[in-house]
Amino acid sequence: MVGVPSGEQYELVTQSSQPAMEAVHEEPEHGSLEGQRLHRRTLRKLDFVLLPFLSLLFLLNSLDKSNIGNAETAGFTHDAGLSAQDLNISLACFFAFFVALQPLGAALGRRYGMARWVPACMTLWGLSTILHIWVRRRWQLILLRVIIATLEAGFYPTAVSYLSLFYTRYEFAVRLGIFYGQTAVAGALGGVLSWAVFSHFPNRPGSPGLLPPESSNAIESVGWKSWEVLFLIEGCMTMVVAFIGFFWLPHSADTAWFFNASERKWAEQRIRLDRDAAAHASASPTRRRSSPATSEITPSDEAINDDEHAGEAHDRLLLSTDGTHSRQRKLSGVSSTSVTADAGLSRHDVLSAVVQRKIWHLLVCNILSAIPATAFGVFLPLVMKQLSPALDLTPAQSNLLAAPPFACGAVALFIFTRWSDRSHQRLLPILWSLGLLLIGLTLTVLSPMSNYILRYSSLCILLSGSYIASPLTVAWLTNNTPEPGKRAILLGINGWGNLAGVFSALLFTPADEKTGYVKPFVITLLCVMASFAGFAAFRAMLQRENRSRQILLASWDEETREREELMGDAYLDSRSRGLLARLFGDSALPNWLGADGHRRGDEKLTFLYSL
Repeated sequence: MVGVPSGEQYELVTQSSQPAMEAVHEEPEHGSLEGQRLHRRTLRKLDFVLLPFLSLLFLLNSLDKSNIGNAETAGFTHDAGLSAQDLNISLACFFAFFVALQPLGAALGRRYGMARWVPACMTLWGLSTILHIWVRRRWQLILLRVIIATLEAGFYPTAVSYLSLFYTRYEFAVRLGIFYGQTAVAGALGGVLSWAVFSHFPNRPGSPGLLPPESSNAIESVGWKSWEVLFLIEGCMTMVVAFIGFFWLPHSADTAWFFNASERKWAEQRIRLDRDAAAHASASPTRRRSSPATSEITPSDEAINDDEHAGEAHDRLLLSTDGTHSRQRKLSGVSSTSVTADAGLSRHDVLSAVVQRKIWHLLVCNILSAIPATAFGVFLPLVMKQLSPALDLTPAQSNLLAAPPFACGAVALFIFTRWSDRSHQRLLPILWSLGLLLIGLTLTVLSPMSNYILRYSSLCILLSGSYIASPLTVAWLTNNTPEPGKRAILLGINGWGNLAGVFSALLFTPADEKTGYVKPFVITLLCVMASFAGFAAFRAMLQRENRSRQILLASWDEETREREELMGDAYLDSRSRGLLARLFGDSALPNWLGADGHRRGDEKLTFLYSL
């Protein structure tokens, strides 16, 4: 008789896979000395060659997205003959296109590969940034922002999906934190860069709010306005780095120019082993006891042989099910292609991502939690300008004061992502970060305009909690989506979280400037509270689904579990078939979509969602 696991037993089962997870991302203990050196050398090259360059790309992406807010403090719309409302309209148009095209951009990035797609797009949006210098009509500004939005739309999901190909699940959040933290770094760097430009290239007399022309520290402007210099510098930087990207970014680990032969092999192998550890997360107790509980997965003959044997077992099971070679080619991908390849997309990847319910729940939570980060990426210099009327800050000073809050956001993001990787949790750190964000928002709303020290401190706390939920949501998606193509599309759909930018452009209007943006802060506070409740409900839903799968698996024998783990077709019925097959029934459409009724990836009943 098969018993139902108790709560304590269930906890042991779900945690038992943790050693296997740790095996891939921590420093080897039991491997050979040479194997340990190879592992550290491979990871070090990824951390010091690939990750910094990707972070630089995202830094420039964030600068080109937010520099219009810095330019506005120097009188951009005034000098261009536009109104302040024109700026808000252009931002709303930017985010509308940027958000709507996220899945399409992610699909194209996956289809053509990060190494080609992103540098090409960056070159064009860098040129568009420079063209802001000649804007004199509202339609010109809107057109340029729409072009930049279209080109930038697929950058983040494509880059994150690409990054996840090279790092194991619990190496990923810290690296993603470093990558995503460039949003905060861009805010700080943009403020410092703007201060430097505005201090040395003040506008000609008649332009509002800049250093007086008689300032001894100013360099006389010869036809160039300060915001024109800002657009020129940032656009040129983007184009230069994009050109380097064509040669710097590898298409996969086994084509990386910075690896030698053994490093290329191990960079591929360690990702295979990490995926295998994820697939065995809910294996039977017998199999778990036979697997290494404490030893590290290191470059060794044993690891390679185990992987080869897994592939042989997989192929045997496929052939025993259907003696055709075509079926084996269709379902068996073990060692046939590079697991770190940056291109490749199927119809099934797209459709299975679109119909997954969890992504839509996360999307709503992500939109609500991202409003502060997207709003202050553009509007913080303007908020600083109205920090206190008594201060009468110049544009250069307000941009410089915007740097420390962004720095606080970057530091907090690193701390939280490191905690997330070490604890193997994503949702709990998200909830704590939203709590920190709520404290900052509450203090900002309650602090009087006259107490600018308290108000400035509140903004630092607010920014500290603003940048954490989005990257950890992405980390959860990458951890729980084994199929790279589907993962890229899910990240693209999650990119619709940038709708928060549309809402923030409509919230932080010039009409609220004199009141210190109190009303927008209150609405943002309510949105973050709703997001907190949504993430808490999502965590409870995952725990319930994991428990249901464990109860079902407890009634299966070892052979059935293994079949489900490898092929996803154990006990197929109308309720347990793959999601697309359940939606479209026995028509020809599921076959055209690549949905043969078999469960794949996280649909497999042996798959347990990490929290």
